[in-house]
Amino acid sequence: MMEIQWAAALVVGLLGGVHCVGMCGGIVSALTFGLPAERRASLARMLPLVLAYNLGRILSYGLAGAVAGGFGYLLAESLPLWQAQRVLYGLAGLFMVLMGLYLGGWWALLGRLERLGGRLWSRLEPLGRRLLPVSSPPRALVLGLVWGWIPCGLVYSTLVWALSSGGAWQGAALMLAFGLGTLPNLLGMSFLVGGLARWSRQPWVRRLAGGLVTAFGLWTLWQALAPA
Repeated sequence: MMEIQWAAALVVGLLGGVHCVGMCGGIVSALTFGLPAERRASLARMLPLVLAYNLGRILSYGLAGAVAGGFGYLLAESLPLWQAQRVLYGLAGLFMVLMGLYLGGWWALLGRLERLGGRLWSRLEPLGRRLLPVSSPPRALVLGLVWGWIPCGLVYSTLVWALSSGGAWQGAALMLAFGLGTLPNLLGMSFLVGGLARWSRQPWVRRLAGGLVTAFGLWTLWQALAPA
């Protein structure tokens, strides 16, 4: 079951690239073009900073996933084991379906979650600004840790999904899989390689991704509702 959820989270991150381009394109451009010209001209000097940004961002996702998964586990402890498993599987399946509909462009309900994170981001954004311009990988890593909390419906919906993952390490693994899925698009934007981003914008790609994740969700719901 967890392997299927990890695969689905990876697909969500990878094929949710349209949303990544829209939400993070400006940040990536600011980070990249905020570097000195001589550093931008050298791939060897630029690559450690870009990798550090993204490592920090993905670590933030993993940390948030661990908190959500641990909290979900504590809630499930108040129920009998078999009932808790069904509730967790059902919640996971529901959010996989909602996320598939969101990715496919069929229903944007989960996009409203972005507004819920606005207050948190308003407190963190000044910290991120103080870290600019980035001069070293450790500084880039810290900036990436802040970047990971930008309001994003795709991230927040995956985080709610992590709530039903069954525990802290499961929630962390789910969010890390999602973060790794987002990496190709964001690395491509950092190095001005637009092919992958353009490919992910294709309507059929979004529909394929949405249909695949929706199918995973329906299968998970069936597992939760099937007679014991």
